[in-house]
Amino acid sequence: MSTTQEPKEITQTSGSVIKQMSINNHEQVVFCNDNETGLKAIIAIHNTVLGPALGGTRMWAYNNEAEALNDVLRLSRGMTYKAAISGLNLGGGKAVIIGDSKKIKNEQLMRRFGKFVNSLGGKYITAEDVGIGTKDMEYVKMETNFVTGIPESMGGSGDPSPVTAFGVYMGMKASAKFAYGSDSLQGKKVFVQGIGHVGENLVDYLVKEGAIVSIFDINEERLVECANATGATIFKGNDVYESDMDIYAPCALGATLNTDSISKLKCSIIAGAANNQLEDEMLHGKMLLDKGIVWAPDFLINAGGLINVYSELNGYNREEAMNNAQKIYDLTGSILKTAQAENITTIVAAKNIAEKRIAEIGKMKLS
Repeated sequence: MSTTQEPKEITQTSGSVIKQMSINNHEQVVFCNDNETGLKAIIAIHNTVLGPALGGTRMWAYNNEAEALNDVLRLSRGMTYKAAISGLNLGGGKAVIIGDSKKIKNEQLMRRFGKFVNSLGGKYITAEDVGIGTKDMEYVKMETNFVTGIPESMGGSGDPSPVTAFGVYMGMKASAKFAYGSDSLQGKKVFVQGIGHVGENLVDYLVKEGAIVSIFDINEERLVECANATGATIFKGNDVYESDMDIYAPCALGATLNTDSISKLKCSIIAGAANNQLEDEMLHGKMLLDKGIVWAPDFLINAGGLINVYSELNGYNREEAMNNAQKIYDLTGSILKTAQAENITTIVAAKNIAEKRIAEIGKMKLS
């Protein structure tokens, strides 16, 4: 049975760190070590033209430090595009903590990480990601004000997952409108891979609309809980990618769209919450185009979480955050139409918009 994939190495692993940074023009990489708490972390700042770099902290048991570096470089770059295309005055950054969150994460470790974040003086603002929750952000908050996603009881926005899921749902409906002529998902067979907080919220939206939802995750307990709560069907087949589906929603870790999986997929649409879904942006973006599969760029439709925590910086309002996340519908439709008209991949169409905004604001600031 195919399972959720761990992060793939997508940048060069040979040569200096600065050489790896130069590939996608990263501004800064900070390596954090604390023997007393066992903290080993990397903070990557990709671009700060539009504003301070905001991005979550992921905690994962990486196989090696090179894999962690590759992941944080790619994730931070994605945050730059996510903020830019969403019209936010933010740059792109990300952090990873190396280790099993179920074994070594505690207050001391998170507070020590908070000190490292604080040492950057606001150039990087952190939040939750895989393996990190709102309680962890409470601990980080004890050491720095450069943190979002703190509990609502502390004046924050709490868990951003519901808003992220809503944005993905909007992107999926816009993709359906483009592919089928109607944005209704009733009766559509949707496969959701990865039942974390975002995936579970997405399943709830889909089931309520009348979609036929299949789910898969390496965590059997979460699968059963989600199925019982929503009525979704647990996938029991041998290969996720050969499953009969209209829409594939990757909501786990990245790189599930690769040469092998794309060759198997029979769906019409791919729209999910996972970051960096394409193992190789150019190669696999073109494969999807040639195969006639509509792919909603991940950094566009999963921007709801970033939109949510961004609103926290100026006094949180959930209704405003949801209204802004709803705009993902129109933007997704526009990008899909542009890609079709220009016969380019959807990722190129989306990146063109993001890069144009960064370039224009950059010139304005220089002047």
